Amino acid sequence: MATIELAGKQFDVDEDGFIQDATDWDEAVAAAIAPTEGVDSMTEEHWVVVNFIRDYYKEFGVAPMIRKLCKSTKMDLKKIYELFPSGPAKGACKIAGLPKPTGCV
Repeated sequence: MATIELAGKQFDVDEDGFIQDATDWDEAVAAAIAPTEGVDSMTEEHWVVVNFIRDYYKEFGVAPMIRKLCKSTKMDLKKIYELFPSGPAKGACKIAGLPKPTGCV
């Protein structure tokens, strides 16, 4: 397992750069990861998605399915991809500090 430094902290990450311990995450880390996923700056809409994903993960132990994400945030899939060009599983979950979702390639 590799280690990277983001926002002055050390993180264990998998081969795709996903943080392995979601409790190590904070907003500064999200801002540091965002440019690597095609997000120049985190807007209020980005935070709505990231916070929903994190809350869902805390409650259920997995990232939400895309349909649940769209319905709960009231954003369609096109909007999610506009916000997170690398996608909701890869980009949004990585920025949210979650481990790589199952089924994410």
